[in-house]
Amino acid sequence: MVAETSLEARQLVLPVFVREGLSEPRAISSMPGVFQHTRSTLLAAVAEAAELGLGGVMLFGIPETKDAVGSGATDPAGILNLAITDVVAEVGDALTVMSDLCLDEFTDHGHCGLLTPDGRVDNDKTLEAYAEMARAQSDAGVQMVGPSGMMDGQVAVIREALDADGHEEVSILAYSAKYASAFFGPFREAVDSSLEGDRRTYQQDPPNALEGVREALLDIEQGADIVMVKPALAYLDVVRRVRDAVDVPVAAYNVSGEFSMLEAAAARGWIEREPAILETLISIRRAGADVVLTYWAAEAARLLAR
Repeated sequence: MVAETSLEARQLVLPVFVREGLSEPRAISSMPGVFQHTRSTLLAAVAEAAELGLGGVMLFGIPETKDAVGSGATDPAGILNLAITDVVAEVGDALTVMSDLCLDEFTDHGHCGLLTPDGRVDNDKTLEAYAEMARAQSDAGVQMVGPSGMMDGQVAVIREALDADGHEEVSILAYSAKYASAFFGPFREAVDSSLEGDRRTYQQDPPNALEGVREALLDIEQGADIVMVKPALAYLDVVRRVRDAVDVPVAAYNVSGEFSMLEAAAARGWIEREPAILETLISIRRAGADVVLTYWAAEAARLLAR
């Protein structure tokens, strides 16, 4: 009766991976129970998400071939754009269909942007690619895009591209405070990342909390509908600071490393798995997140319904 914080299925978003060329789902070894889906098994996963009352799904596409400019990201016949159309037709009236808007899954160098001849990420050239990617995803029917590349000015460019293309109704979930974190490791396997090196020149420095707030405020000024902090657990203080500073919904991404650590401890009998999952998610809500992206979204919804 007097609980201060709630955890409900509608507050949860399930990230899902779809891989081009698969004939059956492929298990991700570092993320127990998570799969790279085929286009058909993806539909079963999102249908379950809708039936469970989740707030949304976030789609990540994994192409068969990659190149230096990530051309599969903007190809109307690319795996992510095809998956968007499939999923919107299946569950678009029941939950929010979101898509990752970034080049890293599609580039052979694994970076989130286009590179200069000397190997640096070219922020402005990347923004042009993001605008094209936004147009491709909106044409495919997406309801919310999630620009995750942390390029300066990305939200403004994407908003302008969507509006100019007649897609004013498509909203933006901005990865505003995305840190250069050690907790992304299992995700790299999940998307078959080609990354060599790191992303510290464009993702945020872990010691900086005020910078995270500043980035969120800039994204709102540029047109973001929701701002997000990623990762969640090591940055709960940033989630709270952002929540206190903004007047739009705040999301947090319970990332792959956080997921896999708990699963590994539970598999060894060191912690009680189901209560730990719910305690983890309620901690993110208690810190101030209105929306939580988590690989446990479907399972948590089932646990909450007991």
